[in-house]
Amino acid sequence: MQTINSANEATYEINRSKFIAHLVPIEEFEAIRVQLKKEHPKANHIVYATRYLNEFEQIVENSSDDGEPKGCAGVPSLNVLRGNDMINVAVLIVRYFGGIKLGTGGMARAYADSVKNVIKTASLKEYEKLIEHTFKTSYSDIDKTMHKLKELGIAQIDREFGISDVEWKIKTTQDVLEKVIID
Repeated sequence: MQTINSANEATYEINRSKFIAHLVPIEEFEAIRVQLKKEHPKANHIVYATRYLNEFEQIVENSSDDGEPKGCAGVPSLNVLRGNDMINVAVLIVRYFGGIKLGTGGMARAYADSVKNVIKTASLKEYEKLIEHTFKTSYSDIDKTMHKLKELGIAQIDREFGISDVEWKIKTTQDVLEKVIID
């Protein structure tokens, strides 16, 4: 399975209709959706497809045609995500109608092509499951621990300061976690 770290955008035009596709990490989906509605008030449609893993490691998929004919926009977009084995991502496509009807088949191809184009621009990486780990250190080890975690590239760090120690909660991959525990 593949995923992305950061948002990507690509524009596709056919018969004067403009498709602006945004491929984003699933955590950013809701915020980007709200932002796109504000940025593109005159857009005819904002179609989306999402694909992510839930807490039970099951793939959850969703899509919306946003007023386009049923099955002509969201499902073709979702199928491209499936075909590229993408996970923990969302794609949002802003469509401006160009005055020439595409037909249902043409519309499905246009949405699928816009998703393919934005995936080509994205920096894909292999999906790795993040594991949550909790451990404690003394106050004297805060700087050393923070340096080690940053050195290993761990970005998701929470700390709780207790009376006599510091509780750390990190999220990282299994192989990085083994380096934290061993050292």
